[in-house]
Amino acid sequence: MKPEYPPRLLLRELTPEDAENFYKLNENPNVTRYTGDGAFDSIEHARVFLENYQDYILNGYGRWAVINKQDKQFIGWCGLKYDEMKGETDIGFRFFEQQWNKGYATESAKVCLDYGFKHLNLKRIIGRAMKDNIGSIKVLQKIGLVYEKDVLFDGKQAVLYSIEQ
Repeated sequence: MKPEYPPRLLLRELTPEDAENFYKLNENPNVTRYTGDGAFDSIEHARVFLENYQDYILNGYGRWAVINKQDKQFIGWCGLKYDEMKGETDIGFRFFEQQWNKGYATESAKVCLDYGFKHLNLKRIIGRAMKDNIGSIKVLQKIGLVYEKDVLFDGKQAVLYSIEQ
């Protein structure tokens, strides 16, 4: 079952062909500042990561590439991720810096929540953000997640938001 697309965006599964964009996205320290992730060593390492990305097979869902409908450009990713160790699904998003503050994270995240609740029959979805990551916290609030508690994320002060269906 495919997501219902927002007016400006297409969402699809990530593929190895996204390696160059994936590499460039993580290359910007402003983009990865609050993620705990670093840059890939090369486009080839990004390709290997994507070739080995098993979430769709293991869980039936995962992060999706976000494509601007107008120019067909990869602008970032958004989607759900199941954490087997914690038994929970989180929503995450990451966009090229030039795409920030255009509503893309909110639009795509709403689609992902809807997909999770209506098609995957999830009961609860969480979102984590570093306390200093005001932009991501605002997106979590806009899509209906509610503050639950303070947590440590990659050893840093963070917040946990959640929504239940």
